[in-house]
Amino acid sequence: MTFQVYDTTLRDGAQREGVSYSVVDKLAVARLLDEFGVGFIEGGWPGAVPKDTEFFRRARTDLDLNHAVLVAFGATRRAGLGVDNDPQVHGLLAAETPVVTLVAKADLRHVQRALRTTAEENLAMIHDTVTYLVAEGRRVFVDGEHFFDGYRDDPTYTSSVVEAALAAGAERFVLCDTNGGMLPSQVTAVIADLTARLGVAPEQLGIHGQDDTACAVANTIAAVEAGVRHVQGTANGYGERPGNADLFAVVANLQLKLGLPVLSAGCLERMVRVSRGIADIANIAPDDHQAYVGAAAFAHKAGLHASAIKVDPLFYNHVDPQAVGNHMRILVTEMAGRASIELKSRELGLALADHPEALNRVTKRVKDLEAAGWSFEAADASFELLVRSELPDGAPARPFTLESYRILVEHREDNAVVSEATVKIRIGGERMIATAEGNGPVNALDEALRVGLARHYPELRDFELADYKVRILEGSHGTGAVTRVLVETADGAGRDWTTVGVHPNVVEASWGALVDALTYGLDRART
Repeated sequence: MTFQVYDTTLRDGAQREGVSYSVVDKLAVARLLDEFGVGFIEGGWPGAVPKDTEFFRRARTDLDLNHAVLVAFGATRRAGLGVDNDPQVHGLLAAETPVVTLVAKADLRHVQRALRTTAEENLAMIHDTVTYLVAEGRRVFVDGEHFFDGYRDDPTYTSSVVEAALAAGAERFVLCDTNGGMLPSQVTAVIADLTARLGVAPEQLGIHGQDDTACAVANTIAAVEAGVRHVQGTANGYGERPGNADLFAVVANLQLKLGLPVLSAGCLERMVRVSRGIADIANIAPDDHQAYVGAAAFAHKAGLHASAIKVDPLFYNHVDPQAVGNHMRILVTEMAGRASIELKSRELGLALADHPEALNRVTKRVKDLEAAGWSFEAADASFELLVRSELPDGAPARPFTLESYRILVEHREDNAVVSEATVKIRIGGERMIATAEGNGPVNALDEALRVGLARHYPELRDFELADYKVRILEGSHGTGAVTRVLVETADGAGRDWTTVGVHPNVVEASWGALVDALTYGLDRART
């Protein structure tokens, strides 16, 4: 039986707090999911949610899918209402999708107390709706809401729900851990008991996990190992409460760990790009520490790790990062040894290994600076400038020499706060004085420096301050504390770089990071 990868980012994933997709957003997410190679994309609940109705209408002309088919999601007919007369069921047909997924109550307590109907009527609702949709030419999946809780409370009734759906023609019955409370061993035991009780093949079942115990991915893998061949999840694990099973981790585990070819050739390598693209559309910062796709998923800090990685990268990577479209990174910290410094330099295109004395000097400088509060693991540009300063060709020359700078902060009678900076610099033999205002001391200093440099370095007009972070260093307190500043700069061409500065004075720390940023950016713009 064919393995089915089913994505529910556009419905269940959209229940995450703070997420609200427009129709255009949903179309864009669907295209990315199709690129990733999923087999089914659940688009939403037509008829119940106007935006979803519009999505399915637009999808008929605006989506050209290569791997996936669209799925409309909805409920069984209402209690006491014939399926022919249920407008919600008609809405599912009107979506014109080849597949429909129905949510059905699988816990008798919910049937009696939430639906306020009888056990028998609930089974009839499932039977009637499934047979009706199958007769209309639809493939039907049934999501058994609260399946595991229901099975724990009354396995006989919950089993009858599964039996009713499959007997009516459902292609898969999906076991939903709606409250997210299951553990992998419990999932395995329930599937074994259910299949023995009903005499059904586990391939007729699916799994849908929520992450309330942080086991959604593990529960999904356990279900597959028990024979299930239909997995549901969301991009990046988006969803209500702690979220859903992260479909990216699920698929990578199935393909790379269990050897199941669940995606078409070449699709898995797109995983990082698709993950970050969907995060951008959802307006959620990517999780750097997310398994497989995070920026730190294959990042190594300890010098011991780096020494082994020099011999073979797979000594400390559980898979080849390129298999999922990621890459390995070496972080430079006080824990770094010569191997870490050498590997990081190689990553930046610098042949530090060819200069052992320079490698020793760089290693010592990094350790001394990190001990004083500097951090290069998130400041590659500053680290590159440091390394180049120890190599025979030297670091790029600073674009100017500082004579002085001054900053004034004025709190006016109308409560407006204005910062003004004046910089005095020398460029070659020319002395420049520039003044600018900003929405804070650092912004004013950045603007004034750009004004002073603009005539000599027109490339600066493309540079912009993309991010600015200040941290009081651990072990220092109060207004006299040592601070570390990270500055992220972008050049308008999709390139960005980060620099670091450390000083007891936050403005001076910022100045150091700004100077590094401009030096690095101008050098790169001219090479």
